[in-house]
Amino acid sequence: MSATADVDRPTVLLVDDHHLFRSGVRAELGDAVEVVGEADDVGPAVELIIERRPDVVLLDVHLPSGGGQNVVSQVAALDASAPYPRSVVRFLALSVSDAPEDVIAVIRAGARGYVTKAISGPELVEAVRRVASGDAVFSPRLAGFVLDAFASSQGAQSTPPTDPELEQLTTRERDVLRLIARGYTYKEVAVELAIASKTVESHVSAVLRKLQLSTRHQLAHWASERRIV
Repeated sequence: MSATADVDRPTVLLVDDHHLFRSGVRAELGDAVEVVGEADDVGPAVELIIERRPDVVLLDVHLPSGGGQNVVSQVAALDASAPYPRSVVRFLALSVSDAPEDVIAVIRAGARGYVTKAISGPELVEAVRRVASGDAVFSPRLAGFVLDAFASSQGAQSTPPTDPELEQLTTRERDVLRLIARGYTYKEVAVELAIASKTVESHVSAVLRKLQLSTRHQLAHWASERRIV
């Protein structure tokens, strides 16, 4: 994201091979974002992204000439070979598919999140803003696929270094932190951990205090930077 980008109204580029769906997404996003372009396949998408440098690319994972991960990897390769630094473009997959292989492929390529097309308009706006600000965003059920995939790929290769800030949290506080970072609401965390919503709020308050943070978004960003999600 460029230094002058406004995360309250981020620039967005839509990549999906269905015109009617792109129109629907535009309507749902409304004036909350600035749509700077649309593309219906890998090649046109890469060209537009390099030219217009949106803050966030809303990307379908199934395109006529390849998967959405091809868009992410090609843009990354072009940016890496550029003679001067380019502003950061972040990718948020938006797909009807919730297949683990689709989720994992686009995240491995470098996308910052993955949500399904069942998401509501306000939730999508919030997801775009969070990705624009650097957070990782997943539909709750999909986050587990990513965690499992990366855990299995790393296996027991190495023991992660001790993080003094993380070490001060209790086991339950870490459980709550992970779920909040994945995008769970307090109520969803309570159901997942079989505890009361008030208890979740207490744990979040304790975590924020210990980490000297102020908001849930800061907490999610802190967790994503450390790959806790």
